[in-house]
Amino acid sequence: MKIILATRKSPLALTQTEMVAARLREMIPGADCELLKIVTTGDRQAEWSLAKQGGKGLFTAELEQALLRGEAHVAVHSCKDLPGEMVAGLAVAGYLPRVDVRDVLILRAGVTTPATIATSSPRRQQQIKLLYPAATFTEIRGNVDTRLKKIASGAADATILAAAGMGRLGIKDWPGVAFRPLTLSESVPAVGQGAIAIQCRTEDSARFAAVLDPATARTVSLERALQAAIGGGCQMAFAAHVVGETLYFYHEQTGPRTLALRATDFAEPTAAAVRLLAELNFHV
Repeated sequence: MKIILATRKSPLALTQTEMVAARLREMIPGADCELLKIVTTGDRQAEWSLAKQGGKGLFTAELEQALLRGEAHVAVHSCKDLPGEMVAGLAVAGYLPRVDVRDVLILRAGVTTPATIATSSPRRQQQIKLLYPAATFTEIRGNVDTRLKKIASGAADATILAAAGMGRLGIKDWPGVAFRPLTLSESVPAVGQGAIAIQCRTEDSARFAAVLDPATARTVSLERALQAAIGGGCQMAFAAHVVGETLYFYHEQTGPRTLALRATDFAEPTAAAVRLLAELNFHV
């Protein structure tokens, strides 16, 4: 059985897609996986400000169109890149097992208190501002290694990257910079951070869901329900992360918050999102 996987061409995207292909080959007898490599709008427009352009769908739309046209069976995404609203006819079948969800502060060697931090993410800007109130921000684009090289060469004092992406690329350190993982209290991760999402046509969802990770789906489904209820995208300072029975939440309206979850929240994530936002006194 041939399974075509749509993916971006970046080194991280290709690594993640090979991981999904390995999972499908292991779990589906006779699976023959082939990669369809696509350049997205976000990849082409390397000079765009993601915050100003909105960010929503810039790294996913072309992959989704390949699914709808029948050119691919699944699309592989970093879950944190997926918009909260799903395109009609498509579904997230599930996820690979989630890995380290933390943000990592990348400091140029010798810097202890960064004056300039290169990140365009409002979520990261507002949370790191609580740690370094005097810091100013600049944009940074490029693959993981490009960003690390820019900080080492003095383009800014620091940047922030996802631990999961660096881990999947095998990056444990880098010349000229120091890594400081941020706690969940210092920086609530983006919705779905650390998870690789497998998207497909709605009618194929059950088939692929059966071979993916139910524990990751349990937590990420609740995070994505909150994202959908708020309408959150890259242009908004919003984060939600579920670990165990605790919700870590950040929004520009509320600041950082933690809430205890109920067992029923995982069974009915859409209803749970409404209840949790009410408990947070959050107004959409």
